[in-house]
Amino acid sequence: MTVKRITANLNTRSVSEMRSFYNALFGLDVLMDHGWMATLGTRSDAPVQLSIATEGGEGTPVPEISIEVDDLDEVLAKARALEHDILYGPETESWGVRRFMLHDPSDNLINVLMHI
Repeated sequence: MTVKRITANLNTRSVSEMRSFYNALFGLDVLMDHGWMATLGTRSDAPVQLSIATEGGEGTPVPEISIEVDDLDEVLAKARALEHDILYGPETESWGVRRFMLHDPSDNLINVLMHI
């Protein structure tokens, strides 16, 4: 048996608000939309990973989702331009990532990171 995909399912009051947030900040496209649920992403394959944690590192809470990007400064600038509150960071962590954290419109904690 091979795991082909793991999908994060985030609870929300407004699919359209969340769709707009993830599109504006991360450029994710709508891959499927049933009205009550939308799947966002890219057309490229990505590795399957599942993280299990007691904390988010450096004493931070465990985020609901981590999003790895290739240019953290670009996403951080975009988040600030969109007037999102940055709750943590940007910080360079001892385990080899640079990251920041923010909430999405449904209050899910998002860990945005770049390996260094």
